[in-house]
Amino acid sequence: MPLLEARNLSKHFGGLAAVNDLDLTVETGEIVGLIGPNGAGKTTCFNLLSGFLRPTSGSVMFAGEDITGRRPLQNVLLGLHLHSRMGLRQVLFSRRIFPSDEVALSRQALEFTGLAAHADQLARNLPHGYQRVLGIAMALAARPRLLLLDEPVTGMNLSESAQVMSLIKKIRDGGTTILLVEHNMKAVMGTCDRIVVLNFGRKLAEGTPAAVSTSAEVIEAYLGAGVHHA
Repeated sequence: MPLLEARNLSKHFGGLAAVNDLDLTVETGEIVGLIGPNGAGKTTCFNLLSGFLRPTSGSVMFAGEDITGRRPLQNVLLGLHLHSRMGLRQVLFSRRIFPSDEVALSRQALEFTGLAAHADQLARNLPHGYQRVLGIAMALAARPRLLLLDEPVTGMNLSESAQVMSLIKKIRDGGTTILLVEHNMKAVMGTCDRIVVLNFGRKLAEGTPAAVSTSAEVIEAYLGAGVHHA
């Protein structure tokens, strides 16, 4: 049984099909990349899988359970409360300092993602790349079985991108399954076990990074969007 599965998933905005009859599976322990040129429907697909959008048709299954259209947790900063002795209301409204074990868990997430040295800085003062990694750290506080990442290397240089993709591998090796949505084909080639390519809302190709990167249809889709892939 796949950990995550989309069945005949579609989303229409007026007469436009942003996602059209998509089948997608993510097996436990995989890193799956959902890629495609600009306007391919990646973000819409992400929002359907995460619950921010309700599909026009089709379903989303998680560990065999139908979760279609369920609302997501609104703030990943609250991820820690899922494993906390304090209730959500206390987390939101209490002026108490968090118990030492919860502080330790937060510190572990920062150390795991390489942000421990910046723990005392305001998030808004962190460089862009660190802010993106901080978002991953906050999500990890919930100890998820599945992590969905929407274009995690956007705006990063090659070195920063490589560091984030290395972190994603590390997260998977720690037991978390990952689906990442990305425009940059090069960024995911050395990280994903399997890649699904969208174009105009439909699945264009699926397979290993090597197979996808040499697909004539995929290359044409990217070149047609003005993106060069070497």
